[in-house]
Amino acid sequence: MFRRIVTHLTFYVLIAIVSGILIGHYAPAEAVKFEFLGSWFIAIIKLFIAPIIFLTIVLGIGSMGDLKKVGKIGFKSLVYFEIVTTISLALGVAVALILKPGNIDKTGLAIQDASKFTSRAGEPFSWLHFFQSNTTIQILLFAILVGIGLTYMKNRMQLVHQLEKASKLVFKALKYVMYLAPLGAFGGMAYTVGKFGLASIVPLAKLMGCMYVTMALFILLILGGIMRYYKLSILRFIGYIEEEILVVLGTSSSETALPGLIYKLEKLGCHPSVVGLVVPTGYSFNLDGTSIYLSMAAIFLAQLYDIPLSLGEIGLLVGILMLTSKGAAGVTGSGFIVLASTLASMHTIPLEGLAFLLGVDKFMSEARAITNIIGNGVATLVIAKSEGELDMNEARRIGI
Repeated sequence: MFRRIVTHLTFYVLIAIVSGILIGHYAPAEAVKFEFLGSWFIAIIKLFIAPIIFLTIVLGIGSMGDLKKVGKIGFKSLVYFEIVTTISLALGVAVALILKPGNIDKTGLAIQDASKFTSRAGEPFSWLHFFQSNTTIQILLFAILVGIGLTYMKNRMQLVHQLEKASKLVFKALKYVMYLAPLGAFGGMAYTVGKFGLASIVPLAKLMGCMYVTMALFILLILGGIMRYYKLSILRFIGYIEEEILVVLGTSSSETALPGLIYKLEKLGCHPSVVGLVVPTGYSFNLDGTSIYLSMAAIFLAQLYDIPLSLGEIGLLVGILMLTSKGAAGVTGSGFIVLASTLASMHTIPLEGLAFLLGVDKFMSEARAITNIIGNGVATLVIAKSEGELDMNEARRIGI
C-alpha cells in the first residue's frame, strides 16, 4: 500500500502544495522567487494544448465520418453549457443572499489598485473580441474545418492512422512533462502565499467560505445529480482525475489540466469526437466556477455597500452575467474585467468595490478553476452517454 502511494504522482504534487504553503507563510521573501517554476510549467503545458485539441478533434470527426452527428453533439453541448452555467449563476446569488458574506465592516479590509480593470468597464461585450482573444476557440474552429474536409477525402483512413500516430507521440511527451507537475505546483503555491499572505484572507474569510461552500454544493448536488441521472458517480470521477485537480490547485490554472483531462476522458471510454468538441468548447462556454464567483462577488459588493437589490435588479444581474461571463476565458484578469463591465452596466454597485476583492482573488481562483475542470469533465461524460458514445464497460472497469 505504502509503495503504491509513494510511486503515485498525486502524492508528490500534494507534498509540493503543502511545502509551498509552508514556505510562503514562513519565508515569504524567498517564496515569491519561486514564481518562475509555476510560470514555466504552465507555459510548457500550454505548448501541448493546441496540438492536442487539433489532433483530438480532427481524429474524432475524421474517424466518425458522420457530420450530422458532429453537429448534433456541438448543438447539444452549447445548450447544456447555457443551462448549467445559468444554474451556477443562480446558485451563487442564492447562497450570497442567504449567508450574506458582505455584511462585514469594510474599514479593516485591504484595498488594492483596481484601476486597470475598472478602466475597461465601459467597454461593451464583443463576440469579435472574444473570438480574437481566445486561441482555444480559434484552434477548435480550425480543427473542425480540417476534420470536415478529411471526411471527404478518399484516403481518409490512411490519414487518420497517421494522425493517430502523431497523437500518441504528443500524449507520450505530455506524460513525461507531467512529472514536472510537483515543481509547478510548488512554485505556484509558494508564490501565491508568499506574495499575498494567509493573513490577507482573514477579513474576507466569510466570502471565501461562502464561495467554497457554494462550489462544493454545485459539484455534489447539481453535477452529482446530473451524473446520478446518467448512472455515473461524481465522487468516483473526482477521484479518477485527482492528479489534474491537484495540479490546478497548485498552479491556479485550469489550462494545466486540459491535456490530461482530454487523455483521461478518452481512456474512460468517451469517443474522441465528443471529447474533442466538448472539452475545448467548455473551457470557453462552460465556466461553472467562474459563474458562481461572478454572481456571488456582485452580491457581496452590494451587501458591502448596503445597497438593497430588488428581484428585478437581481434578475438583470444574472441576465447580464449570462452574456458577459462568456468573455471570462482566455485572458489574464478577464474575470475582473467581466465583473467590472457587469457592475458598470447595472449602475447600482460601485466599481471601486473591486479593490476589496483583489487581495483574496488568488485564493479563490483555485476553487474556480477546479469547479470549471470538473464541470467540463461531467459535461463530456453526460453528452457522450446521451449520444451512445460512452463505452460503459470501460467506464465501469475504471470505476466511474
